[in-house]
Amino acid sequence: MVKPVVVRNLHGQVVQELGRLIVGGEIAPGENLPREELLAERMKVSRTALREAMKVLSAKGLIESRQKTGTRVRKTVYWNQLDADVLAWRCASMPTDDFVEKLVEMREVIEPAAAAAAARRRTGEQMLRIESAYAAMEAAASLDAWTVADLAFHEAVLHGTHNELMISLFSVIETALGSYFQLSASSAGDFRYSLPHHKKVMDAIRRRQPEVAREAMQKMVADSRSNIRRHARDRAAAKA
Repeated sequence: MVKPVVVRNLHGQVVQELGRLIVGGEIAPGENLPREELLAERMKVSRTALREAMKVLSAKGLIESRQKTGTRVRKTVYWNQLDADVLAWRCASMPTDDFVEKLVEMREVIEPAAAAAAARRRTGEQMLRIESAYAAMEAAASLDAWTVADLAFHEAVLHGTHNELMISLFSVIETALGSYFQLSASSAGDFRYSLPHHKKVMDAIRRRQPEVAREAMQKMVADSRSNIRRHARDRAAAKA
C-alpha cells in the first residue's frame, strides 16, 4: 500500500506519498492507517518524521487521530479542498467527471464577475498583461504552451479586478485550473478553438464594458463545459 521513501526531505515526501494515496482513494475515508511503528518501518522513515507528516495531513483535514482507535482517514467533507496540496493530489488523479463539474461551477461563480470587475478597474499596465497573455495563446504551437498562456490570461484578468480576495483564491486553485484548461483544450480538435472567446473578453475589458465582459466570460466557461461533456460522452461510448 505504501511505497518506501528514499529522498532527502523525508518529512515532506511522507506528506506527499500519504496525501496522494488518501486523495487518490487508495486509502479510503474511514480506513485506519497502520500503527505508527509499522508505518514508519514500511516507509523507511523515523517515527519523528512520520509524526511531523501526520501533523501536516491532519491540518489539511485528511486524517484524525484518536487515542483508542488510532489514525484514520476522514470523510472528504472535512478535507481542506482549497489547500494547494490537496488540489494538486486531486488533479493527479484527474480527470474525474465529478471533480471537473465542481471546478466548472467554481469558474462560473468567479470568472464572469472577475471579467466585469477588470473591465471597470484595470490599469493600463494590467491591460498590457492581458494582451500579452492573449498574444502568447495566439502564438502557441503546442498544447503545453497554450495551457501556460491560457492560465496567464485568466490570472491577468483576476489581477485586473484589484480584489485581493479573488486574486488569492486564484492562486490557490491555480493547479486545478491549469489541469482543467489543458483538459478542455485537449478535448477539442484544435486546442486554440476558444481563442475567439478570449478575444471577446479582452476587447470588452479594453473598452471598459463590464457586462459585455461578464457575458463573454460566461459563454467561454459554458462552451468549455460543453466541450468536456461531449468528450466524456465520446469516451463512454467508445468503452461501451
